[in-house]
Amino acid sequence: MQSFSKRVNIARHSPLCLLIAVLIAKKLTTMVKRIDDNLKSIEEISEIWKILTPEQLLYLKQNYGVLRFKKNEMVYAEGDVPTHMLCVVKGKVKIYKRGVGNRNQIMRMVGPSETFAYRAMFAGENYVTCATAFEPTIIYTIPKEVIRNLISHNAELAWYFIHTLSVDLGIADSRSVSLTQKHIRGRLAESLLFLKDSYGLEEDQATIGIYLSREDLASLSNMTTSNAIRTLSSFVQEKIITMDGRKIKIVDMEQLKRISKIG
Repeated sequence: MQSFSKRVNIARHSPLCLLIAVLIAKKLTTMVKRIDDNLKSIEEISEIWKILTPEQLLYLKQNYGVLRFKKNEMVYAEGDVPTHMLCVVKGKVKIYKRGVGNRNQIMRMVGPSETFAYRAMFAGENYVTCATAFEPTIIYTIPKEVIRNLISHNAELAWYFIHTLSVDLGIADSRSVSLTQKHIRGRLAESLLFLKDSYGLEEDQATIGIYLSREDLASLSNMTTSNAIRTLSSFVQEKIITMDGRKIKIVDMEQLKRISKIG
């Protein structure tokens, strides 16, 4: 299955590039304009667009599209050329990096209303990570030319991206230290708290609002799957959490925070 970026860029490397480019453009136009009536408009999805002027918002609404991805379908691959900024409407996206021995390291999860895939676009380089749909997902796509034009005429939007990238860099710095210096229990506890902060709790105010496989949870915590399973089991025995399949319920929040803190 080709990623979204490959669909856009493959024509550049084909002997029949002109014809293919036209066909792909027509197909993409059809795909991205097929927006369901029950989907929220782009300005309702993310707070970022509230800082646009009415004219700028109209320009954005005339130039964004929509793509749908099945569970585990690739959104973009490492090495793809970024052409759009992406915003999750429904579903979740897993951002990960392939390491030694093709072992995947999950960098973060992206949920509804969150924008992503713009760091490489701003840097003028190809993607250094991969992204796949964690579940059936709908994404709004905004061409990089549109983003560039909006930033050029709206200083508040530029500051928003500077702020967001700065926050993300701080989180990445903290995570890199935690994933290399904390013990296994500390890393897993931190990941559970990270998921709780990112996706909240269900109605019982205890169950984490996202269900990761043991493999994904291990990848997020920089450990093997077997170590993740053993550590989860120890947390259950210590009555820090309970588990029902992929559902994880936090029973003792303070103890989980303590384990994360001491590493």
